[in-house]
Amino acid sequence: MANGEHREPRDALGAGPATGPRPRIGAARVALWLFAAVLAVRQVAVVLRTPEGERLTDLETWLGPDGVLHVKDSLYDADRFTGTPFAGLVLKPLARSGEQALGWAWTFGTLGLVVVLGLVAARALPQPLSRRTSLLAAPVAVSLLIVSLPVRNTLHLGQTSVIPVLLVLLGLFAVRGERTCGVLIGVGAALQPTMLLFAALLWCTGRRRAAVSTGAGFALCAALAWAAMPHDSWTYWFHHLAGAGLGADPDAAANQSLHGLLLRLGLRGPLETGLFLALGAAVVYAGLRRAVRYAKDGQLLLAVAITGCVAVAVSPTTWRHQLLWVLFAVVGRVGRRRSDRYVWPVAVVLVSTLPATMMLPNMPVTEPVRDNIALIAALAAAVAVPFLSRAHPQYQAPIPTQYATPVPARWRRVPLLPFWRRVLTRPNLLLELLLIRVGYSAYQQVRLAATGGTISGGRATAERHGEQIHSVERFLHIDIEHWVNHAVVKAGWPKEFFDFYYTSFHFVVPLGVLAVLYARRPAEYRWARSALGFATVLALVGFWAYPLAPPRLMPDLGFIDTVHGVQDFTKPNYGTLTDLTNQYAAMPSLHFGWSLWCGLVIAVLAPKGWMKALGLLHPLLTLSAIVATGNHWILDAAGGAVVVGAGFGLTHLLSGPRASRSREAAAGAQAPPVTGTTRGSAKDRSPS
Repeated sequence: MANGEHREPRDALGAGPATGPRPRIGAARVALWLFAAVLAVRQVAVVLRTPEGERLTDLETWLGPDGVLHVKDSLYDADRFTGTPFAGLVLKPLARSGEQALGWAWTFGTLGLVVVLGLVAARALPQPLSRRTSLLAAPVAVSLLIVSLPVRNTLHLGQTSVIPVLLVLLGLFAVRGERTCGVLIGVGAALQPTMLLFAALLWCTGRRRAAVSTGAGFALCAALAWAAMPHDSWTYWFHHLAGAGLGADPDAAANQSLHGLLLRLGLRGPLETGLFLALGAAVVYAGLRRAVRYAKDGQLLLAVAITGCVAVAVSPTTWRHQLLWVLFAVVGRVGRRRSDRYVWPVAVVLVSTLPATMMLPNMPVTEPVRDNIALIAALAAAVAVPFLSRAHPQYQAPIPTQYATPVPARWRRVPLLPFWRRVLTRPNLLLELLLIRVGYSAYQQVRLAATGGTISGGRATAERHGEQIHSVERFLHIDIEHWVNHAVVKAGWPKEFFDFYYTSFHFVVPLGVLAVLYARRPAEYRWARSALGFATVLALVGFWAYPLAPPRLMPDLGFIDTVHGVQDFTKPNYGTLTDLTNQYAAMPSLHFGWSLWCGLVIAVLAPKGWMKALGLLHPLLTLSAIVATGNHWILDAAGGAVVVGAGFGLTHLLSGPRASRSREAAAGAQAPPVTGTTRGSAKDRSPS
């Protein structure tokens, strides 16, 4: 099954000569492998550049001069070793190796295992596969594994969590013979006992000899460990109930299991134990039933991923470096429409590669979800997500997406990306919310990184740039900020109005515009959203390249901070808001940029004149607010206008002009394909 794609005929691509698609696929494959190599080098460099006391900390705890594997007493006396007795038996000989040499070998060896894991997973994808998918799957799989949080944590800590996963995949997809398959999985279970669930999967799918071999391999390894370390084996299997409670803080967010979740909810004692066993039994029953069904359907890799996710949930302790099974669940297909197919893989990749704080805001109301987001993803894959069977009519042929007829541009090279077509239907809301949240988290991270990750890190540079901006404005005779700021303070009610406008409308209006477009004008939503995204990315470049102090943070110019009050410039943080974000990211002004985007979108798309005028009033009021409150220079607003214009320009350049009305585009989508005559008539429409 795993080698099915290599038996396809040579003309499987179906069209074009030998110089057509195949060379392009080959070039893409080479580029993806180079990308994977760059990621691998970067991860190794990050580990090796970390000071010795901060990298490979778990490995040092085990094998260092004072490591637990050197002691003659029990491995579990200090609660620093959480592995099985068999794992301790395997690792003990390494304790005599040279520490520095072992650290290098461990890092490169782990990386090699990750590459092998990606190759095996790529060859195990469910059939049928297009030739393009079969050729590009391996570098994509290796790249995803390298950037995933479990692998990064494994490399940083010096853990062994990749080995049980690799043993299971090798047993199921790479070796011949049921006995060899079972022995490999049994050894993996001896390292991580919940891997015994794969014996149940094998038994229920008819591979009973492999299931028996799994149990025999596990029993043999456990017996060897018991003979060599009887006291430790008794401690692990009976005193700690197969590892439950080993290690510090089992209720910490790093323990992504049902046991850890219940502990974080405040449950303790027999109630917690009973509830954990009941929930675990329910997850095992439901998850294994689904895994057996998909295995019999020919989606064995998906069945393996589901079983692994069950193991993640029901293990007493599942640390973050043991969550690789969640990433493998990306192979399942969800959704009947083609536009919905991206939701599940994008969600899995984001959960597996980004910290939980980037997925959800750091707010008390989101803590129950944020602290358990990896467990929630594992449970969803195990018991809830409706993966399609291969017999489903939409498995290979999802409901196609409706595209608008392309509007011809005035320039021959536009669009640069002709495959970026105008979609008429609205995108999946969950996917949009995920991307918006992750994009905003990246925006916050870049704002902080622009000054070295601290609020005060770039103060001197930002104030020097503030003096430069002030000098340029004086030369241009547009330095009105001080006069406007003090005039508003003296006037009274304008101060209250502009303070309210500055703090209230920055996020509300853009989100409101996006919501209305999503609900009423989905084709225009994509155009407007792309322009806003490009503008924000360009603004991040400005924050990074040119940290700038706003007028209110220039101590010698006498501005009044009307929003935060009097500032103490002897402290690194100024006002409450600076505890959350970098206040030296003032150029360009996204306060004005986002408001200008709102005004332009409303002016272009609103059906009535008064709506257009009201939309254009918003950037004017925002400009007045950012100047009156001392939060931006006039040139900051000019920078915001530049990035917004560039955002619309990039959208036009890459995807071509938008249709003047989405209903015209919808009518065009139902019309026959564009011919020479229709293409000429389309030019009569005014592209924008």
